[in-house]
Amino acid sequence: MTTRRQFLKTGLAGGLLLNVVACTNDSTARSKRTALLTAIVPVFLAGALPAAGAAREAAVATTVAGIEQAIAGLSLAAQKEIGELFSLLAFAPARVIAAGVWADWPDATPQAIGAFLESWRHSRFELLCSAYAALHDLVFGAFYARPETWSAIGYPGPPKVA
Repeated sequence: MTTRRQFLKTGLAGGLLLNVVACTNDSTARSKRTALLTAIVPVFLAGALPAAGAAREAAVATTVAGIEQAIAGLSLAAQKEIGELFSLLAFAPARVIAAGVWADWPDATPQAIGAFLESWRHSRFELLCSAYAALHDLVFGAFYARPETWSAIGYPGPPKVA
């Protein structure tokens, strides 16, 4: 049974964690978000990206830029929620606890990232499932919004109107 003292300590620790995450400066938050996205995009898009080299790096960078553009087009409330998600995942202790990824995002293995994504996808907590869905939709939306990627899913493009 949880004692009052344990409850207060947990609440205080959680409040401090949220304050530390919220106080990150905007340029730092953006660079951390870019590192996170650069790590998870290849895992989400395994098999759809070019095999290796400059073409793969360009596809990942273009997808990350598309995600940033999509986020900029969201409502301010949605931007805030997405920002909180990325801030949580960028903060090392929260990343370890929430995602189970010990290494920084650029150093994380595709297997560790894949395990994190699958655990959130099939989580019993609706919040984690919806966070997974947000990440999934942002990545796939940004990737498949570009005409050069349509062939990967057999989409011939919109019908031509004369």
